[in-house]
Amino acid sequence: MIGNLPFVACMVLIALGFWTLLFKRNLVKLVIGVGLIESGVNLFLVALGYVRGGVPPIYTYAPAGAPMVLPTPQALTLTSIVIGLATTALMLAFAVVIYRHKGTLDARKIRELRG
Repeated sequence: MIGNLPFVACMVLIALGFWTLLFKRNLVKLVIGVGLIESGVNLFLVALGYVRGGVPPIYTYAPAGAPMVLPTPQALTLTSIVIGLATTALMLAFAVVIYRHKGTLDARKIRELRG
């Protein structure tokens, strides 16, 4: 039913994120690209943990032959979301500081050194 659709969506999100990182120069767009890559990786982790007809691991009265879903990918995804939120906040804070000091968000103009 689901097939390979989640994995295709992962590849599309990660490819869009890498395309943004390679071809865009605005710092906010670069942060969005990193966010797209993080979302693709999170979707990949969730898709790996999917078991058709699986029982959640917190359900204690599961039937004897029912397959259980592994909680490890879910825990990794939650950890990844928290780390992604912190890194996104840090990157946006850097972008604000750079804009205040340089007056631009263009990465090509920021690389110029004074001295």
